[in-house]
Amino acid sequence: MSKHIIEDARRCLQCRDPQCSAGCPIGTPIRDVIALLLDHRLEQAGKKLFDNNPLSLICSHVCHQENQCEGHCVLGNKGMPVFISAIEKYISDFYLNIYQPIPSTGESGKIAIIGSGPAGITIAFVLAAKNYEVTIFEGNEYVGGVLRYGIPEFRLPKTVIDRMVDILYRSGVKIRPNTSIGTNLGVDDLFRDGFRAIFMGTGVWRPLRLNIKGESLGHVHYAIEYLKNPSVYRLGDSLAIIGAGNVAVDVARTAVRHGCRDVRIFGHSDESGITARPGEVTYAKIDGVKFELMKSAVEITDEGVIFADSEISVDESGYTQVHPIRGTEKLEPADSVIIAVSQGPRSVIVSSTTGIDVNENSGLVKVDYYGHTTREGVFAGGDVVTGAKTVVEAVQVSRRVAEAMDEYVREKYGL
Repeated sequence: MSKHIIEDARRCLQCRDPQCSAGCPIGTPIRDVIALLLDHRLEQAGKKLFDNNPLSLICSHVCHQENQCEGHCVLGNKGMPVFISAIEKYISDFYLNIYQPIPSTGESGKIAIIGSGPAGITIAFVLAAKNYEVTIFEGNEYVGGVLRYGIPEFRLPKTVIDRMVDILYRSGVKIRPNTSIGTNLGVDDLFRDGFRAIFMGTGVWRPLRLNIKGESLGHVHYAIEYLKNPSVYRLGDSLAIIGAGNVAVDVARTAVRHGCRDVRIFGHSDESGITARPGEVTYAKIDGVKFELMKSAVEITDEGVIFADSEISVDESGYTQVHPIRGTEKLEPADSVIIAVSQGPRSVIVSSTTGIDVNENSGLVKVDYYGHTTREGVFAGGDVVTGAKTVVEAVQVSRRVAEAMDEYVREKYGL
């Protein structure tokens, strides 16, 4: 064990009212876990983390700790907070090495989970523990959703996801890879075959467009598609990335690692418009990524992107708007262009199924607080409902939805 983890754990004040847990969306019992660690009860500490959040190890890698647990640590008011992420990572990593799940008996009935991102995996763990026969339908080759196909290896090693998949199998969960619901099979087929409830956790995989001239050119790509498999892209030496969020920064840092020498991120607003995590922005700059702000893309050409300077205005309702300034257009040369201006849901399931309503503007699935869609027996959660959010937020909602699914099945089938 790293002595630095122990030294940091000993800095914990064991607050009576731990603000670190208050700052965590799922209320991770950090104070109690650290106490168990220091009392040499590592297995119990790991169990407490896993029972609260089966994706604890993943969250230790990718959570926005600076705004959540660590950002609320009282020691951070005048100095350095306890580095909770490192402590959680060590404990969770150890626990997964010894964890022996009890396989589901399946006696509670069949549950279908469409999509194997953080929401789907969480639902699977919770309902398998309640003895449901859980089947995950994943459209891609491997389980993980955005964890595997949207987060770079240097931030979340694929081996971490593989370990979670192994535990799913050992928990009795069945997995059907390369199976897209809404094409050959539909929701009606699942109900026909005895599934008592269905969870939709299909994420947001439809890249949003800029709707400018040149977007269909051969050297133009979309961020979420690039991150799925960066090694198949030949981007050249110079890359222009349009957008300044977390995905844009992930793309930039990935491209540097795949040989791009000149990587620039273009944002249409000022520094307040950079929605990427400050720590990731700093790492990107260390990697050599340059940020060009107040630049609005107006056209993509074979030689690069034409940007105009931006101006910011506030309308009568207080809404901030960004506009290109005419006459300031300038070509920024680039071998390749990647558009990273957010994603929306694909409509293949909804369009092939009756009774599931979506929001007219966003296409996101309509649900109530407990994840019920407008069709009986169909639940939804995660990014397909909220838009792109963090992993821990998906876990937070999914635990609530899993309980609602259990209650629905038990009431309907008299369990």
